[in-house]
Amino acid sequence: TMELLMALVPVSGPAVEPVSLAEAKAHLRVTGAAEDLLVASLVTAARVHIELTLSRAFITQGWSWFIDAWPAGATLPLPLSPVQSIGAIRVLAAGDEIVTLPPSAYLLDGAAQPSRVIAKSGSWRDGTPAPAYAANGIEIQLIAGYGPLPSDVPQPIRQAILLLAAHWFERREAVEIGQPSLPLPVMVGDLLSPFREVRL
Repeated sequence: TMELLMALVPVSGPAVEPVSLAEAKAHLRVTGAAEDLLVASLVTAARVHIELTLSRAFITQGWSWFIDAWPAGATLPLPLSPVQSIGAIRVLAAGDEIVTLPPSAYLLDGAAQPSRVIAKSGSWRDGTPAPAYAANGIEIQLIAGYGPLPSDVPQPIRQAILLLAAHWFERREAVEIGQPSLPLPVMVGDLLSPFREVRL
């Protein structure tokens, strides 16, 4: 299979974090507001780190994914899971015409890991206009995430975010560039293992 060169661009971020400031402070046994900014930033950093590690989106968020060419065959794996909906698939075609594919031309399998879009014609290359340029000629707008609420995110992921934020909170010593850093807690990996993409 051909590896697609791509660019993934955030359009709208999550409205909330999967773990609230109050939950994180309770987990850390932190009282008072002196370290609220630090705790909140560590929760965000932990969420982003785990999302990138798993190629997943947790709370509902919007992305534009740009690719250079259509894949061979009918299946186009998406870079994030789960995908709730496809906003649009657009091609910058010959003559700088932007062609928006009709939703009837494709099928979203958003719950798959990885999520995927399937061309109903049987092949992306046969059933759609070719991009006019060598780079980023195809844009796929997608809405990804488990849902808009923290409770929509699986509990093991929320627990892993808490553990990772706590790990960073408790170990704030400077690390010299080039020196090994402290390993992440094994329990974080254990909690996330069911959500990792299985490659056959």
